[in-house]
Amino acid sequence: MERIYLDHAATTPMDQRIVDKMMPYFTEIFGNPSSIHSYGREARKWLDEAREVIAGELHCKPQEIILTSGGTEADNLAITGVAMARQHEGKHIITVKTEHHAVLHTCERLEKLGFEVTYLDVDETGLIHLDQLKQALREDTILVTVMYGNNETGVIQPIKAIGELLRDHTAHFHTDAVQAFGTVPIDAADLHIDLLSASGHKLNGPMGTGFLYVNEGVKLSPQIFGGEQERKRRAGTENVAGIVGLAEAVQLTKQNRREKAMHYGKLKETMLQVFEEESLNFSINGHPKETLPHILNVHFPGVSIESLLVNLDMEGIAVSSGSACTAGSVLPSHVLSAMYGEEAKELTSSVRISFGLGNEEDHVKQAARKIAAVVKRLAK
Repeated sequence: MERIYLDHAATTPMDQRIVDKMMPYFTEIFGNPSSIHSYGREARKWLDEAREVIAGELHCKPQEIILTSGGTEADNLAITGVAMARQHEGKHIITVKTEHHAVLHTCERLEKLGFEVTYLDVDETGLIHLDQLKQALREDTILVTVMYGNNETGVIQPIKAIGELLRDHTAHFHTDAVQAFGTVPIDAADLHIDLLSASGHKLNGPMGTGFLYVNEGVKLSPQIFGGEQERKRRAGTENVAGIVGLAEAVQLTKQNRREKAMHYGKLKETMLQVFEEESLNFSINGHPKETLPHILNVHFPGVSIESLLVNLDMEGIAVSSGSACTAGSVLPSHVLSAMYGEEAKELTSSVRISFGLGNEEDHVKQAARKIAAVVKRLAK
């Protein structure tokens, strides 16, 4: 049985070119970048080059990139780092109910430490309303954190408009761009973004790698203590091989981002076309236009999500019920709950399908027909 992987929003397979690029850094260029001898200097050279590649994609300065272990650490560092550095100015933070748990749980922890957090609502398409953000802003608001593209529905928030709104406010603007970075072009200065999180394993790069962009005017309190790596902002010996792989992933993504986006958009259209041809009863969760090209969240009325996922897995089709970080949990999606309400039928019968490296039109057609057959069988 041929297996078809359609869960690229959870993680992506590594590109062989990235694996090949990383190999020498495990055995030949193995020095500690903080060491002053030739082995350390050589490792430092490649670390600096990687930082320049990443900065180039965001049109920022290399020194504004903090290398991390992934998107979760980057989110934690951005939110807690700003909160601790600016708590004498205010203790109010604004975020959105549909954020990734790396953001939501960090905000919940800060509430226990005396900070006040406003959680913005979204409409049924998953978008926030700028008027609500305007009303939530206060003089003591020190941080606004809004995800660029949602990891469950793919919905893209009005990042540029938010950045424009905050230009005349003292609050810093952070965005979790883990799903969006590499898929859509991002110019941090043009969008007025102060902090941005990204992860390597969403780009066909290695797990355990990521970064946080921090505008040089932002004060940040470190959250990991030890050595003076990353300009004293993030202690710990850098993962040179992983960071080289991350940089190569960014480089490759930059070269074919437009083509990939068009390809994933076509795959999404193909999937939906087969559903229509099969006269399948379904609806799409999320905004029809303001969405990432590789993520499709579909509601199949009357079908148990647990049964659907198990049956699809038996057919060799890998999809998800939402965030990978809650895989195996019986709790309903907090994203769909925010969109439709806690009792909505979409919560128990929706799946996330996400496209990526290795997916071609024939595979998607095959998967769509299997999904249709399983849905029809379970609906009876």
